[in-house]
Amino acid sequence: MASDTSLDAALLPETSDRQEENTKRSCWRKVLDVEEAKKQVLFALPMILTNVFYYAFTLVSVMFAGHLGELELAGATLANSWATVTGFAFMIGLSGALETLCGQGFGAKIYKMLGIYLQASCIISCLFSIIISIFWFYTEPILILLHQEPAIAKTADLYIKYLIPAVFAFGFIQNVLRFLQTQSIVMPLVLFSGLPLALHFGIVYTFVNWTSLGFKGASLAASVSLWISFLFLAIYVVWSKKFEHTWEGFSSESFRYIVTDLRLALPSAAMVCLEYWAFELLVLLAGLMPNSAITTSLIAMCVNTEAIAFNFTYGLSAAASTRVSNELGAGKPDRAKNAMAVTLKLAVLLALVAVLALVFGHNIWAGFFTDSSSMVKEFASMTPFLAMSIAVDGFQNVLSGVARGCGWQHLVVVTNLAAFYAIGMPIAALLGFKFKFYAKGLWIGLICGLSSQFAALLLITFHRRWTKINISAERDQGTLRSV
Repeated sequence: MASDTSLDAALLPETSDRQEENTKRSCWRKVLDVEEAKKQVLFALPMILTNVFYYAFTLVSVMFAGHLGELELAGATLANSWATVTGFAFMIGLSGALETLCGQGFGAKIYKMLGIYLQASCIISCLFSIIISIFWFYTEPILILLHQEPAIAKTADLYIKYLIPAVFAFGFIQNVLRFLQTQSIVMPLVLFSGLPLALHFGIVYTFVNWTSLGFKGASLAASVSLWISFLFLAIYVVWSKKFEHTWEGFSSESFRYIVTDLRLALPSAAMVCLEYWAFELLVLLAGLMPNSAITTSLIAMCVNTEAIAFNFTYGLSAAASTRVSNELGAGKPDRAKNAMAVTLKLAVLLALVAVLALVFGHNIWAGFFTDSSSMVKEFASMTPFLAMSIAVDGFQNVLSGVARGCGWQHLVVVTNLAAFYAIGMPIAALLGFKFKFYAKGLWIGLICGLSSQFAALLLITFHRRWTKINISAERDQGTLRSV
């Protein structure tokens, strides 16, 4: 008995330590699923870089054009903004259908359908690119109708016409990105966006300074560089053995799935554009205020800051969309929900970093936009509101990714329409003009819109059944339904 007692006493500390260690591990897992978080971080970082690189293509062209003179800078900036809200944002949205279809198809191991959906989506992008090109040909009269300076409108019109080939390439690129993203193949995306961007500096410099193209060469260079990037991606997909099951070559079968794709693509495009347009509307409202030059510049600085922060949170949004769609396709809704929970926790960490960077470095950041001390001071007064909007925007961005993964795009369209145009913009106009809060009033209205959007997405996420789109039984009929 004595020996048994002594043996128990010897084992007790070890057992107690082991239990304590297990308890700590269990608590940590409740806070954050480490393995899932690691997966998502390794996925999100390349997506962030890829998104920033593609954002930089047109930005670099605007910078080179801006060095030719003030009119050229104004025209190129206006044209780039117009191209983004009427073309590039729409193309990003259209490709969102593939996040649902290819993501769930890959999870369900219906690999052949990924290539079919990719081709159908490229056909759709091409058709809409033609429509956008026709619209861009009338840029000058449209901008004049929107009370833009005639000389600037004419310069913007010239710039955007040479950007028309870019919208075709950009649409194809976004489709291929989603095709690769839903298979969790993201590292090559950094190479096939980074290398063409490096080449782009040389191309735009040559076109602008060494040829007779001059100003026109800046936008034409963006078109050429984006086509180079697309060709790199296309060659990689066609020749790589990684895609022997998901890409079986061109097929006329893809035409049968155009309607299937459109049912998700159009709501996806609408949900993206409604948010983009809300930010642009703030800039237009700022131009109607008494101190329009100061207010417009201030709002533009805030919009650009928000856009850069959005590029970072988009990596987490893509991770959420891919993990959720893959798990739903595999018939594992519980794992899909766990993936979403992990992404939201990562979004909290990212928002905290962004807010701290903005709070402590807002003066330095504002210095990149302006040398005016009064503008830097004005931007400092906007920092608390900007920090709040960045945090909320990050959370809703993740939930929007979840919605794309689940195929809930049609619900998000209604949500965005109500949040921004029934709540956010009316409050912005009321506070900005009626109560004379000016720039702060406009941004508070935006925060109200973003908060309403986040709250609605949260309700949808937690109260709607998590089901997969049936892409096997209904594929011959070209319809979609949840199972």
